[in-house]
Amino acid sequence: MLQTSTIKFLKNLTKNNDKTWFDSHRGEYDSAKQDFGNFIQTLIDRHSKKDPTIGALKAKDCLFRINRDVRFSKDKSPYKNNFGASINRGGKKSVFAGYYFHCQPGESFVGGGVWMPMPAETKQIRQEIDYGFDELKKIVGGKKFKSVYGDLYRGEDISLSKVPQGFEKDNPAAEYLKLKSWLAMKPLTDSELGGKDLVKTTLEAFEALQPLLLFINRIWDSQ
Repeated sequence: MLQTSTIKFLKNLTKNNDKTWFDSHRGEYDSAKQDFGNFIQTLIDRHSKKDPTIGALKAKDCLFRINRDVRFSKDKSPYKNNFGASINRGGKKSVFAGYYFHCQPGESFVGGGVWMPMPAETKQIRQEIDYGFDELKKIVGGKKFKSVYGDLYRGEDISLSKVPQGFEKDNPAAEYLKLKSWLAMKPLTDSELGGKDLVKTTLEAFEALQPLLLFINRIWDSQ
């Protein structure tokens, strides 16, 4: 579970997203960051028994900075109102698909996959889906995956309107080939964030996701 103070800090930051407030509450931020880091390390230590590829990771390799990059954004708020961690083989900047935890009051979720890969990697993933669609169908249609995630996320923000060039329009995998990111997400309530079953719930979500990650990551394992 995460501490109530961690969730409270993020709520207060949302209401007071400026440097003066942040600097005067630096101690609260440091405590919240440490709490979230400890939680992520627990996930790594526990889930690495089932997925050894993440065993060498430390929480600091996975946590994202709270400072926002505002150079090209109309929103000049200096800080993110969330804590995020990408548990990927090789760390958060790795090309490998991985697990993700997003802590944001009212908008938290657990899941993972691969987010907006570069064009070369996107092409490789689509080819793997085309070649191995029967396997992918078994993964996303499996009882465990469906019970946790339902299906891959297909929002307009990560999906093409047409089947990409090089694939037939009536390709059985069309809806998955259109994707620009391949993600699975399970929403979490604020009460779940502070609940005693958070680690268990998260590990179950990671376990359900693992076959999808193996499906994607074997592309780079074979290179």
